[in-house]
Amino acid sequence: MSRPAELSLPAPAPEAAAHSHALAEHIAGEIAEAGGWIPFSRYMELVLYAPGLGYYAAGARKIGGEGDFVTSPEISPMFARCLAMQAIQVMERSAAEVLELGPGTGVLAADLFAELKAQGSAPRKYRLLEVSADLRERQRAHIASRHPEDLDRFEWIESLPPVLNGFVVANEVLDVLPCSLVRRAAGGDILERGVSVAEAGFGWEDTPLADGELRRRVLRILPPGDYEYLTEVNLAAEALVRTVAGSLERGLALFIDYGYAHAEYYHPQRSMGTLRCHYRHRFHNDPFFLPGLQDITAHVDFSAMARAAESAGAEVMPYTTQAHFLISCGLAVLVSEVDPGMTLSRLKATSAVLRLINPQEMGEIFKVLGIARGLSPPFLGFQSARPLALEPAE
Repeated sequence: MSRPAELSLPAPAPEAAAHSHALAEHIAGEIAEAGGWIPFSRYMELVLYAPGLGYYAAGARKIGGEGDFVTSPEISPMFARCLAMQAIQVMERSAAEVLELGPGTGVLAADLFAELKAQGSAPRKYRLLEVSADLRERQRAHIASRHPEDLDRFEWIESLPPVLNGFVVANEVLDVLPCSLVRRAAGGDILERGVSVAEAGFGWEDTPLADGELRRRVLRILPPGDYEYLTEVNLAAEALVRTVAGSLERGLALFIDYGYAHAEYYHPQRSMGTLRCHYRHRFHNDPFFLPGLQDITAHVDFSAMARAAESAGAEVMPYTTQAHFLISCGLAVLVSEVDPGMTLSRLKATSAVLRLINPQEMGEIFKVLGIARGLSPPFLGFQSARPLALEPAE
């Protein structure tokens, strides 16, 4: 029941197509029960997380060469090795504990634990917060193959602990939390974009945005004017950051994702938003294409995330690019241990590592936001980092 998309994308296998059809029927049923319309945030939640059917809740391989996209940990183990340098500094001053949100394939957990152990700083507990039963089993199998003698140090959880100490990391988590789509029509009307069902499948349908927190937020963030403007607001991502910040007792949490500060995110020229879909290592902008078989993401408004953390009493570190963070954590030094002749200039020409720090790839578009409580800076990865513009304030 997916809308035909004029895209040069590979056709799914018959069983995958049947799975997508089953999810589409499930979503269509919920739309009917809701009176013919659901907000996009709910559609995105169902597509990604519907039990047994959603993209992250079913069994298809998502991450890596055989999936739809690749993340920094799969590109090079140097990503985890750099994070380990920051984690060691934090754990030495707080608790020997690590919490990873959205652990994906388990590669980051396995690599990060390996480096911490090699440095004599293996955490006594490495928690993995994962809501997908399928991904939990894949993570467990991968970690068991890498660290069979330390498997008892790993613990899978489905909700945040009330108190957090030590090192917390969330790599590419905020971008896949369901976001709201809002539209300012020519003339100034504020609408919420939602999803309805037509003969051809799912389609867009906008409705006046009701009074409430979302409308108040939209009126503050939209650039001046009365021209067409479509964008995202992710209150769910803010809620997660606020919860982590409020639970921190003594430690540092890192949120690593692609996104912008407020002024760039809601720039007048960014009038079509940032929503995009990932399917077989190709990206496009049709979220109705094969629901359940593709990822749907939106860039992160890091200013909003920083304000959410501050509202919970945490301290926000100067946010920085992934390239700056990794280099500050000793990327060049770590690579030189593998290749003694490696210099920073040569490092930037090394294929795998280059993807992590290249401004045209992950180096600049990916940012690192750190929030701390009970620990005083400086922190290794944020030395000389450029400050995050938090205006307009709440």
